[in-house]
Amino acid sequence: MDIVFVGAGRLATNLAKALTADGGHTVTAVYSRTMEHADALCRLVGGRATDQIDELPLAADAFILVVKDSAIAELLPRLTEGRQGQAFFHTSGSVPMSVFGNHACHGVIYPLQTFSKERQVDFSHIPVFVEGNCERAVQLAQTLAASVSRRVEQRTSEERHVLHLAAVFASNFANHCYSLAAQVLEEAGMSFDVLLPIIDETARKVHSIHPREAQTGPAIRYDEQVIEGHLGMLRDDAMAHDVYQLMSQSIHSLSKKQTQ
Repeated sequence: MDIVFVGAGRLATNLAKALTADGGHTVTAVYSRTMEHADALCRLVGGRATDQIDELPLAADAFILVVKDSAIAELLPRLTEGRQGQAFFHTSGSVPMSVFGNHACHGVIYPLQTFSKERQVDFSHIPVFVEGNCERAVQLAQTLAASVSRRVEQRTSEERHVLHLAAVFASNFANHCYSLAAQVLEEAGMSFDVLLPIIDETARKVHSIHPREAQTGPAIRYDEQVIEGHLGMLRDDAMAHDVYQLMSQSIHSLSKKQTQ
């Protein structure tokens, strides 16, 4: 298929590379507000770079918007103008399909993964959730997704919103905890890499054990002496102190519900 990418960030880079290298599709054009970013992606996957929406092709098999959530509604009126009958997709977990309004053919292709330009991910292991307002949109989304992923599921906007919320807890919040841990160690003159084995084992465990069963540490048994000691060490960082306290309370509360 011929694909136009609107956006050239982390997800766009990974998805475009997978669709061209693994899926066998062709990127005909890439738009970014920053010409340098559009050029960089085109050098990887081909196509013509532009920083002007009006310079994009009028036709393609799919136009894929891979931009921040707030920019989708902003770009759509200019993008769809003169492109009646074209198929448009966004890639957001939290934006409903209603953002497309009355446009004839539209849908969602949502890969549930965290992305960076520096790391190439294996798309075949990434679950991709699709949605469409018509049979053509659903088929296009499923075909594109299945060309790079072994797990493709059709999900509603409401279900996608739930998936996105869960992903924020599992990825964004977990990564922030790594940042807090790094800060604690660095302030004491120690390196974050000492935590990599425990981080890796924690992640491996939940492949075979439910997260509630895998939970360990002072909070699950609510060891007040240890917890108070840690809170004392965080007394000069009010936000980290509160995060630790609320996280400990949440862990203990969830463990109590499990045993009731």
